[in-house]
Amino acid sequence: MALFKKKAEPAINNEPASLDDVMKKFDRESNTRVWDGWQKTVVQCILATFSVFCIYVTLVATWLDEIRLTSFMAFIMFIGFLVFPAKKGTQKTNYMPWYDIVLMFLGTGAFLYFTFNATEIVSRFKIAPFEVAIGIVGILCLAELCRRSVGLPILCVAAALLVYALIWGSTNPDFFKRVTELVRVLFYSKEGVLSTPINVCSKYIVMFIIFGAFLERTGIADFFIQIANALVGRFSGGPAKVAVVASAMEGMVSGSSVANTVGSGAVTIPLMKRTGYKPEFAAAAEASASTGGQIMPPIMGAAAFLMAETVGVPYSNIVLRAILPAVLYFAGVFITVHLEAKKEGLRGLSKEELPRLKPLLKQTYLLLPLILLIYLVGTSKRSIAYAAAIAIVVAIVVSLFNKEHRITPKRLLEALAAGGQGMITVAAACGVAGIVAGVIGVTGLAYMLFNGIVALAGNQVIIALFLTMLCCIVLGMGVPTTANYCIMAATCAPILVQMGVPMIAAHFFVFYFGIVADLTPPVALAAYAGAAIAGANPMKTAFTSTKLAIGAFIVPYIFALNPAMLFIDTTVIDVVIICITSLIGMFGVSAALEGYLIHRMAWYERLISAVGGLLLIYPGLVTDIIGLSLVAVVVVIELLTKKKSQNTPLSA
Repeated sequence: MALFKKKAEPAINNEPASLDDVMKKFDRESNTRVWDGWQKTVVQCILATFSVFCIYVTLVATWLDEIRLTSFMAFIMFIGFLVFPAKKGTQKTNYMPWYDIVLMFLGTGAFLYFTFNATEIVSRFKIAPFEVAIGIVGILCLAELCRRSVGLPILCVAAALLVYALIWGSTNPDFFKRVTELVRVLFYSKEGVLSTPINVCSKYIVMFIIFGAFLERTGIADFFIQIANALVGRFSGGPAKVAVVASAMEGMVSGSSVANTVGSGAVTIPLMKRTGYKPEFAAAAEASASTGGQIMPPIMGAAAFLMAETVGVPYSNIVLRAILPAVLYFAGVFITVHLEAKKEGLRGLSKEELPRLKPLLKQTYLLLPLILLIYLVGTSKRSIAYAAAIAIVVAIVVSLFNKEHRITPKRLLEALAAGGQGMITVAAACGVAGIVAGVIGVTGLAYMLFNGIVALAGNQVIIALFLTMLCCIVLGMGVPTTANYCIMAATCAPILVQMGVPMIAAHFFVFYFGIVADLTPPVALAAYAGAAIAGANPMKTAFTSTKLAIGAFIVPYIFALNPAMLFIDTTVIDVVIICITSLIGMFGVSAALEGYLIHRMAWYERLISAVGGLLLIYPGLVTDIIGLSLVAVVVVIELLTKKKSQNTPLSA
């Protein structure tokens, strides 16, 4: 993205000044090996070949699942060690140490052995001792690649579970037989590395990552920022509203909280500071809005595809049910930044600083690939991978109308290479998540976890939801959203289902709380990235981000307790009423948190507004009437005391 080339403002506490440094510090995917010259071209060709391979296998090949998945993982091993060095920091150009080469070939060879012997291996129940060694090598190489590209926390979870499985998880007294059985399940069956996460990753996610790489090169990210500026930049606190609107639009095609924060934050955060927002608030507004990109349909990061496969419903069904919660989230952030602007008397951007809307409307053709994708996903009888492939072709065609962003053969290679590289982290996380899920399944830990949570919750669903929320947030502090969802879908989601929460609602619940970990202290990577750009205090930024993202903490409880918000068992009229009342409710909650409506609110007004807002967000006729009455009471009180207030009245 061209925006990444801009420089961030100098930051405090010796934070990095350039956006590249910010990305490398807070986003492991950006800590890659440095290739230049002909070596760079060779690496790009290898990565592009992987993308073409994935497209072919997904759309054309009819291979045995084990052959398809192991060949995919062999490619991941090869390009993974080619791209990611052993440690962070400045890398020597065109340098790859001997041990990385050894690991690259060992990991690739382990999976290729399975590929070329898949038919025989799946036909027999037992594996030979040398195959146990090959499986161990493959698992260890995958773990090392995951450490490099994802981080240690998920490996700590996986390692702890493996130790448990080997020592307490089996009644077999022969240790070697325990190891053999565990390796057979985790490496040579579809219950471990090759389970649902990698299957979905290789069939669907890869196509959408490649699509995103092509769409990015059409200039759509810059278009989103410009159109957001033209639409809301002139209003009070315009740059913060631009951040929210642009991040919501970028979220439709991107799933990385840190990348979104750095990409659009390079433009919006300096503007927010210049118009009067405090550095912590400016960084928090961008971080909270960018994190929300992972819940914005149709892409929703990568977890939407996993959720569809796990729950057993069409992907379009997941996208439809995600709309209202996503709108509520961004509405909450938008309202809060507006009230902050009114409270502080902040103005918008001047007319001279704003782009003209009419010329921008001529560029709406950039949205055609996304619109077509949504249409095909919702109506086509073909697979969603086919829809993504068609959208990629349309993105290439669309680029031809813009000389600056035209996809030439060179850019075609770059887009395919970027798509291939983007798969490494997701695949590594999904592979290790499969190991975690496999151990949980083979040892019966899921049953014990269920009994433990039920005992603690005392059959109270709200307590079970709270405990699940804590698990998701703690795990999500060091685990990518995709892997977090895989683990929680295998452990906590079934528990919620057995306690009466509808299956889709339970899976949405764990998905949401895995995402907000990027904003929740003490490990709030998106908030810290925004703070580095703004020159703000990281911890204050994280707490402010959490306040701004309050919708992500409230909404999941609502749809878990009353799934009408996810359009389950509702009519069209019910949906309309739910949308209206929920938006008014989010306004009431946001006003209470900000402490401002028409003027600064008294403590009792904030309390009444918060209670009324929560009741409105919770679907139901009685709660809607009471909630609307309470919010109306607060508005009336504010209007009656308007003349006594020295603050500027609330305006559109």
